[in-house]
Amino acid sequence: MPKDKNRVRESKLQQKLRRNVGRAIADYNMIEEGDKVMACLSGGKDSYAMLDILLSLKRKAPVNFELIAVNLDQKQPGFPEQVLPNYLEDLGIEYHIVERDTYSVVESIIPEGKTMCGLCSRLRRGILYNFAEEHRVTKMALGHHRDDIIETLFLNMFFGSRLKAMPPKLLSDDKRNCVIRPLSYCKESDIAEFADLRQYPIIPCNLCGSQDGLQRVQIKRMLADWEHKQPGRLDNIFRSIQSVSPSQLADTSLFDFESLRVGETASEDMASVDDWLLDGERKAS
Repeated sequence: MPKDKNRVRESKLQQKLRRNVGRAIADYNMIEEGDKVMACLSGGKDSYAMLDILLSLKRKAPVNFELIAVNLDQKQPGFPEQVLPNYLEDLGIEYHIVERDTYSVVESIIPEGKTMCGLCSRLRRGILYNFAEEHRVTKMALGHHRDDIIETLFLNMFFGSRLKAMPPKLLSDDKRNCVIRPLSYCKESDIAEFADLRQYPIIPCNLCGSQDGLQRVQIKRMLADWEHKQPGRLDNIFRSIQSVSPSQLADTSLFDFESLRVGETASEDMASVDDWLLDGERKAS
């Protein structure tokens, strides 16, 4: 692609990503006046794009907030230690590199050939949570995007027997940390193209070995096939996560099925008989 066309495409993608990030921040009240936001950087395309867009929005945001960048160096063999410091120095943003040898811990616990990601992510989350509290961070920004949220939904359904995804905003169980996901409305394909055009110094996520057998990879391939066969299906799936009807599921802790009786006024969550019949007609047509 010629340089002029690249610049035009980059500008359009930046506007699209900024718009989607701005909508997500507004919809979930992710960033408020006086917040200290910690952008967690892994060296992957998603966290680079997130920091890039947040810096861009910060200049014109209707509220004042502080933004710092934090990377956890987990001492994986071959990790290029200077890539992120050099990049962040050029940006002129406050940053911190937290060094913890979690790789050796995970390697000593997980049997050879088994997936390291689960334990690794739990250790990483605990370290970052503690760092955020020590530095009076009010919001932790993670680079998960729309596709990550959808993949997590199906991972939990297929392998965990739970209807659960990643929320755009989350308060930790101990109420000490608030996690936000500003890229929640952004498609991975848009982020990947934007990252390529911006030429971020990507650090590959394969330092712990092959990831081909991961359950998430299986789900990603399934969803890519669905989207190829029916474009727009992933948008519909994400919208369904935002429009939940507990009375149409089967969780007795979310809806009082036991008390339902003929003649009683249905709650606002209950679908009407007309809606139910309409759904049946759609299926039959």
